Amino acid sequence: MARNVRLMRCSPDDVFRVLANGWLYPLWVVGTSRMRDVSDTWPAVGSTLHHSFGSWPVLVNDTTTMRVWDPPRRAVLEPHGGPIGVARVALDVKARGDMCVVRIQEEPVTGPTTLLPDTVFDAITRWRNAETLHRLAYLAEGGAPGTAGGSSALGHESTAEKEPIDR
Repeated sequence: MARNVRLMRCSPDDVFRVLANGWLYPLWVVGTSRMRDVSDTWPAVGSTLHHSFGSWPVLVNDTTTMRVWDPPRRAVLEPHGGPIGVARVALDVKARGDMCVVRIQEEPVTGPTTLLPDTVFDAITRWRNAETLHRLAYLAEGGAPGTAGGSSALGHESTAEKEPIDR
Protein backbone atom coordinates (compact mmCIF):
# COMPACT_ATOMS: atom_id res chain seq x y z
CA MET A 1 0.00 0.00 0.00
CA ALA A 2 1.48 3.33 -1.09
CA ARG A 3 1.35 6.12 1.50
CA ASN A 4 2.06 9.85 1.24
CA VAL A 5 1.67 12.58 3.86
CA ARG A 6 1.59 16.35 3.45
CA LEU A 7 1.21 19.26 5.85
CA MET A 8 -1.24 21.79 4.42
CA ARG A 9 -1.68 25.40 5.48
CA CYS A 10 -5.45 25.16 5.77
CA SER A 11 -8.12 23.50 7.87
CA PRO A 12 -9.51 19.99 7.35
CA ASP A 13 -12.77 21.66 6.29
CA ASP A 14 -10.91 23.42 3.46
CA VAL A 15 -9.64 20.05 2.19
CA PHE A 16 -13.12 18.54 2.34
CA ARG A 17 -14.64 21.49 0.47
CA VAL A 18 -12.37 20.59 -2.46
CA LEU A 19 -13.19 16.88 -2.19
CA ALA A 20 -16.92 17.68 -2.05
CA ASN A 21 -16.80 19.44 -5.43
CA GLY A 22 -16.57 16.58 -7.92
CA TRP A 23 -15.94 18.96 -10.81
CA LEU A 24 -12.55 19.80 -9.27
CA TYR A 25 -11.41 16.13 -9.40
CA PRO A 26 -9.21 16.47 -12.52
CA LEU A 27 -7.48 19.48 -10.98
CA TRP A 28 -6.04 17.47 -8.09
CA VAL A 29 -5.99 13.84 -9.26
CA VAL A 30 -2.93 13.18 -11.43
CA GLY A 31 -3.84 11.39 -14.65
CA THR A 32 -7.46 12.52 -14.80
CA SER A 33 -7.87 14.63 -17.90
CA ARG A 34 -11.55 15.64 -17.90
CA MET A 35 -14.88 15.33 -16.11
CA ARG A 36 -17.86 13.93 -17.95
CA ASP A 37 -20.46 14.06 -15.17
CA VAL A 38 -20.84 14.31 -11.39
CA SER A 39 -23.61 12.46 -9.58
CA ASP A 40 -26.24 14.80 -8.13
CA THR A 41 -25.64 13.18 -4.74
CA TRP A 42 -21.83 13.60 -4.74
CA PRO A 43 -20.07 13.17 -2.28
CA ALA A 44 -22.58 10.83 -0.58
CA VAL A 45 -21.51 7.23 -0.10
CA GLY A 46 -22.25 5.29 -3.30
CA SER A 47 -22.28 8.38 -5.54
CA THR A 48 -20.12 8.45 -8.65
CA LEU A 49 -17.85 10.72 -10.65
CA HIS A 50 -17.57 10.08 -14.40
CA HIS A 51 -14.21 11.15 -15.77
CA SER A 52 -11.52 10.19 -18.27
CA PHE A 53 -7.81 9.60 -18.04
CA GLY A 54 -5.13 9.76 -20.68
CA SER A 55 -4.58 12.28 -23.41
CA TRP A 56 -6.41 12.87 -26.66
CA PRO A 57 -6.80 10.87 -28.85
CA VAL A 58 -6.28 7.99 -26.38
CA LEU A 59 -8.76 8.59 -23.57
CA VAL A 60 -10.27 5.96 -21.29
CA ASN A 61 -13.63 6.73 -19.70
CA ASP A 62 -13.85 5.58 -16.11
CA THR A 63 -15.62 6.29 -12.83
CA THR A 64 -14.83 6.87 -9.18
CA THR A 65 -17.25 5.85 -6.44
CA MET A 66 -17.33 7.33 -2.93
CA ARG A 67 -17.09 4.49 -0.39
CA VAL A 68 -16.63 6.47 2.87
CA TRP A 69 -17.50 10.13 3.42
CA ASP A 70 -16.73 11.28 6.96
CA PRO A 71 -15.78 14.98 6.81
CA PRO A 72 -13.57 16.50 8.02
CA ARG A 73 -11.69 13.29 8.87
CA ARG A 74 -11.83 10.63 6.17
CA ALA A 75 -12.88 9.91 2.60
CA VAL A 76 -12.37 6.64 0.75
CA LEU A 77 -12.72 6.61 -3.02
CA GLU A 78 -12.75 3.69 -5.42
CA PRO A 79 -11.47 4.64 -8.86
CA HIS A 80 -12.31 2.20 -11.66
CA GLY A 81 -9.49 2.61 -14.15
CA GLY A 82 -10.82 0.63 -17.10
CA PRO A 83 -8.14 -1.85 -18.17
CA ILE A 84 -5.91 -0.85 -15.22
CA GLY A 85 -8.44 -2.16 -12.71
CA VAL A 86 -9.92 -0.87 -9.47
CA ALA A 87 -8.04 0.85 -6.64
CA ARG A 88 -8.95 1.97 -3.14
CA VAL A 89 -7.77 5.46 -2.15
CA ALA A 90 -8.14 6.65 1.45
CA LEU A 91 -7.64 10.29 2.45
CA ASP A 92 -7.25 10.89 6.18
CA VAL A 93 -7.09 14.46 7.48
CA LYS A 94 -6.09 15.64 10.96
CA ALA A 95 -5.97 19.18 12.30
CA ARG A 96 -2.60 20.43 13.48
CA GLY A 97 -3.02 23.92 14.93
CA ASP A 98 -4.25 26.18 12.13
CA MET A 99 -3.01 23.65 9.55
CA CYS A 100 -3.73 20.01 8.83
CA VAL A 101 -1.96 16.80 7.92
CA VAL A 102 -3.34 14.88 4.94
CA ARG A 103 -2.41 11.24 4.38
CA ILE A 104 -3.28 9.44 1.16
CA GLN A 105 -3.08 5.65 0.94
CA GLU A 106 -3.67 3.76 -2.27
CA GLU A 107 -3.83 0.06 -2.99
CA PRO A 108 -4.87 -1.96 -6.03
CA VAL A 109 -8.03 -4.05 -5.66
CA THR A 110 -8.40 -5.68 -9.09
CA GLY A 111 -6.61 -5.68 -12.43
CA PRO A 112 -3.03 -6.01 -13.60
CA THR A 113 -1.64 -3.64 -10.96
CA THR A 114 -2.36 -6.33 -8.34
CA LEU A 115 0.29 -8.46 -10.08
CA LEU A 116 3.04 -5.86 -9.59
CA PRO A 117 5.44 -6.40 -6.70
CA ASP A 118 4.51 -4.09 -3.81
CA THR A 119 7.81 -2.20 -4.10
CA VAL A 120 7.13 -1.36 -7.77
CA PHE A 121 3.47 -0.36 -7.23
CA ASP A 122 4.37 1.67 -4.14
CA ALA A 123 7.23 3.55 -5.83
CA ILE A 124 5.14 4.55 -8.86
CA THR A 125 2.08 5.41 -6.80
CA ARG A 126 3.97 7.40 -4.15
CA TRP A 127 5.55 9.50 -6.90
CA ARG A 128 2.15 10.22 -8.47
CA ASN A 129 0.37 10.80 -5.15
CA ALA A 130 3.04 13.28 -3.99
CA GLU A 131 1.93 15.46 -6.92
CA THR A 132 -1.74 14.70 -6.16
CA LEU A 133 -1.32 16.05 -2.61
CA HIS A 134 0.64 19.03 -3.96
CA ARG A 135 -2.30 19.92 -6.24
CA LEU A 136 -4.86 19.30 -3.50
CA ALA A 137 -2.90 21.66 -1.24
CA TYR A 138 -2.97 24.43 -3.86
CA LEU A 139 -6.76 24.14 -4.11
CA ALA A 140 -7.49 23.79 -0.39
CA GLU A 141 -5.03 26.45 0.76
CA GLY A 142 -6.11 28.88 -1.93
CA GLY A 143 -9.88 28.57 -1.38
CA ALA A 144 -10.60 26.97 -4.74
CA PRO A 145 -13.34 28.49 -6.89
CA GLY A 146 -16.46 26.38 -6.73
CA THR A 147 -16.05 25.54 -3.03
CA ALA A 148 -18.11 27.12 -0.28
CA GLY A 149 -14.94 28.75 1.09
CA GLY A 150 -13.63 29.74 -2.33
CA SER A 151 -14.05 32.77 -4.49
CA SER A 152 -15.53 33.09 -7.94
CA ALA A 153 -13.84 31.59 -10.98
CA LEU A 154 -12.10 34.92 -11.55
CA GLY A 155 -10.51 34.83 -8.11
CA HIS A 156 -12.57 37.79 -6.92
CA GLU A 157 -16.16 38.93 -6.86
CA SER A 158 -17.32 39.66 -10.38
CA THR A 159 -18.46 43.21 -10.99
CA ALA A 160 -19.65 42.61 -14.55
CA GLU A 161 -23.29 43.27 -13.67
CA LYS A 162 -22.51 46.20 -11.38
CA GLU A 163 -20.15 48.19 -13.58
CA PRO A 164 -20.39 48.14 -17.36
CA ILE A 165 -17.07 48.02 -19.21
CA ASP A 166 -16.58 50.57 -21.98
CA ARG A 167 -14.58 49.25 -24.94
